[in-house]
Amino acid sequence: MFAASKNSASLETSATIEEVEHKYVQLNGKTLHYVIAGDKGSPIILVHGFPESWWAFHKLIPLLAHEHRVIAVDLRGFGDSDVADDDFTSRDAADDLCHLIKHLDLGPVHLLAQDVSGQVGYRVAAEHGELIRTLIAIETGLPGFGAEMLANVLVGGAWYIGAIAADGVANSILSGRERELITGLVYPSYNLGEALSQADGEEFVRAYARPHGLNGSVGLYRSLLRDGEAMKELAVTQLKMPVLAVGSFGGPFTETTMRQVAEDVTSVHIDGAGHYLAQEAPDRLAEAVLRFCAT
Repeated sequence: MFAASKNSASLETSATIEEVEHKYVQLNGKTLHYVIAGDKGSPIILVHGFPESWWAFHKLIPLLAHEHRVIAVDLRGFGDSDVADDDFTSRDAADDLCHLIKHLDLGPVHLLAQDVSGQVGYRVAAEHGELIRTLIAIETGLPGFGAEMLANVLVGGAWYIGAIAADGVANSILSGRERELITGLVYPSYNLGEALSQADGEEFVRAYARPHGLNGSVGLYRSLLRDGEAMKELAVTQLKMPVLAVGSFGGPFTETTMRQVAEDVTSVHIDGAGHYLAQEAPDRLAEAVLRFCAT
């Protein structure tokens, strides 16, 4: 099902599900798009990775919304939020999230971040702990704690991470080839199979194919490779709120990382699924998240 986008940054249509309401808000100098579902329980904010948008959670949202108010956001530069400027960083994304939480007057929230947005969620939790009830890290790592090795092809890292992070490469070489990048390279590399439908792929491609639609990814991956020392400084004071580390394709990497930066870590491993758990194993991911948020 599709609905007309209200965002001037995107004149096409965006996918939707009946459980959500689409919202747009001007914050921190940019228009952010998010969807909201559920009308009871403590709030959970869902933050996507790459190559994703809020749509990565369209299977997960209905499973959480029975017990929680659920907000899934398009980070600046992604989905139907405004495109990002050339100097966009993970700090900007974290600032946007803080502004959104305060704007919605949600109080402390459960913050779920996956893939490359783990650094964004961690920044919010480390610098604005009063806004965060729990942090849920899904298949993610942090700069300074090994995540930068994901771009090192000599140890099995992905070449496209370094290419996207390199100044000027995404807009000069990858722009116009978003379909080949997303559905032809990234998703097949994780053996996503039937979990990613053709319609899903087209929705992600639509958003990234906007003019400068890769700028958000450039900023997050550039931060992943540059912010190691800053993250280590933040980690001198460990997180006090409970943290759930969920791993699958990446093995114990998420748990190992979170135990270095947080005092109270619960670990869950979801067998038989790949990297994109919200799409591949939404039932089991929802079960883990609901159980954790209820404690």
